[in-house]
Amino acid sequence: MNCPLPPEARRWRLLDTGAGSAAWNMAVDEAMLWAHTRGVVPPTLRFFTWRPPAVSVGYFQDLETEVDLGVCRARGYQVVRRPTGGRAVLHDRELTYSVVIRQAHLPGSVVESYRALSQGLLAGLRRLGVLARLSEPPETALIEPDPAATPAYWRSAACFEVPTWYELLVGEKKVVGSAQTRRWETILQHGAILIAFDPDAAAAVLRWPDPASRRRAAEAMARRACGLADALGREPDPAEVARAVAAGFEAALGVRLEPGELTEEEAGRAEYLVASKYAAAAWTRARQAR
Repeated sequence: MNCPLPPEARRWRLLDTGAGSAAWNMAVDEAMLWAHTRGVVPPTLRFFTWRPPAVSVGYFQDLETEVDLGVCRARGYQVVRRPTGGRAVLHDRELTYSVVIRQAHLPGSVVESYRALSQGLLAGLRRLGVLARLSEPPETALIEPDPAATPAYWRSAACFEVPTWYELLVGEKKVVGSAQTRRWETILQHGAILIAFDPDAAAAVLRWPDPASRRRAAEAMARRACGLADALGREPDPAEVARAVAAGFEAALGVRLEPGELTEEEAGRAEYLVASKYAAAAWTRARQAR
C-alpha cells in the first residue's frame, strides 16, 4: 500500500548516528522532536545502535517491579526510560529507527499514523528479501488486543512477547517492535528492528516470580519473536538493513531522503537532556503518570 504525504512533507532528512549510549540515544530522539516542532529541521528518519547494550522501559512502566536491575548490572546493560510508551526492550543485536514528523503531515489517530509508518518498514524488509507482513486487526478491533482475551504469557513487561496492530511479523513472529508519542503537535515514533534475537537474554532482564516463570517467558518469546537472521538464514549488517529500510520509506511514503547530520542546536539540546533527564536516576526510576 502506498501512503504518499502532502508535497510540503516529502523532503526528509536521513540520519545515521551510529552507536550511542542509552541516555544519548533517547536524548537525540527528543532533541529531534523539539527541533522539528520549531521548524529547524525537516521530517527525519534516523538509524542508530546501542553500545553498550541497554534495556529501555516504556514511559508508563514501573521499573522496580518489571526490570531485574541486578541482572542488568551484572551483564553491563544500561537502563533508560523512553519518552514513548510500550513495554521493556533489550537493545543489543538490532538496528533502531526513529521518525519525527508533524501531525499535520500525517493526520489521523495514533494507530493510523502507526500503520502509515509501518508501510515504510514493511517495504524495507521486503527489499532485504524478508517475507514480512503487518499484524492486521480484526474488523471489530479498535486499537489494541483485548487484554482479557490475551494469553497470560503475553501479559508481561516484555515488548517482544506480543504483537500490537500494524507491527511487522515474519510468519507469526514479531521482528520489529515500535512505540510512539506525540508532543507539541509532532509525532515521534521509534522501534527496534531485530537482527538477531536471544529470547533467554530478553527474558533474563525482566522480573519474574520464579525461575520457572522466566523459562516459560523465554519459551514464549522464542515462539513470538525472531530476528532478521532467522528469516534470511544469515545475519545482515546494520548498514545493509538501514539502506533497505530507507529505500522502503521513500517508496511507501513517497518521500525523498537527503543524508544530513544533527544540527548544533540538536546536539546541544541532546547533551542537556542526557544530563538533566535520560541519565538521571530520578527520571529512570520514576514511573510517569498516565
